[in-house]
Amino acid sequence: MSTPVQQAIAALPVPGEWTWQVVVRPRRRTLGIEVADDGGVLFAVPPDADPAAVADAVRSRLPRLALEVRRRQIQPAEPVKELIGGTSFAYLGRRHRLMPVPAGQGRRVRLHRGWLELPRPETAEDGGRRIAEWYQACGTRWLFGRLPSYASRIGVQAPRVEACDLGHRWGAREQDGSIMVHWAVLQLPPSLVDLVLVHELCHQRAAGHGAAFRREVRLVLPDADARESLFATVERQLWRGAVR
Repeated sequence: MSTPVQQAIAALPVPGEWTWQVVVRPRRRTLGIEVADDGGVLFAVPPDADPAAVADAVRSRLPRLALEVRRRQIQPAEPVKELIGGTSFAYLGRRHRLMPVPAGQGRRVRLHRGWLELPRPETAEDGGRRIAEWYQACGTRWLFGRLPSYASRIGVQAPRVEACDLGHRWGAREQDGSIMVHWAVLQLPPSLVDLVLVHELCHQRAAGHGAAFRREVRLVLPDADARESLFATVERQLWRGAVR
């Protein structure tokens, strides 16, 4: 915990009702800001963070950050799925109804003739986990095919890419350059999945989320503003594995 950084942020006009904290992450090189589902804010900083520089960066982002915190605080509870026949699951913007099928050796979750087949699980939690694993496997393959074209347009080497569970984040770039996309994003149409993918790729060209970064994104996606607005509307509807 960096007390000088905490003091620098506390001196800003941060709303008194916010719940926020500062964490030091050895692998970070720049400020990272994460907003949890309940509106709590986490400021992730590198070990050698300059308090004044962090304060300046936070101050410049406060208007947009305030909107995000408010949106998170008023958003509905996380969607919960009931694993019965006919329950709808989206993949790349298309909806498929669930079809429970008899369990058996070698049976796996799959899309078949427009249905999402689920071998009957022992528990709902196991079924939810297996469907999430299906999204991860299919999503990783889809992202792998999508990545080279965008990497070439941005002018960077195509890194490893994987769909996985990122908790409260939709995308992340690892220290080695690998790109992670939350498997839940694969429920959205390709244009919105591309937005997350391009967002993380552009971090190879520009750190942070300032003017240089936004310029890189818009060189590849001229309609990024419209995509971001739509993403902000639909993200709260994404299923992230909760079942009953």
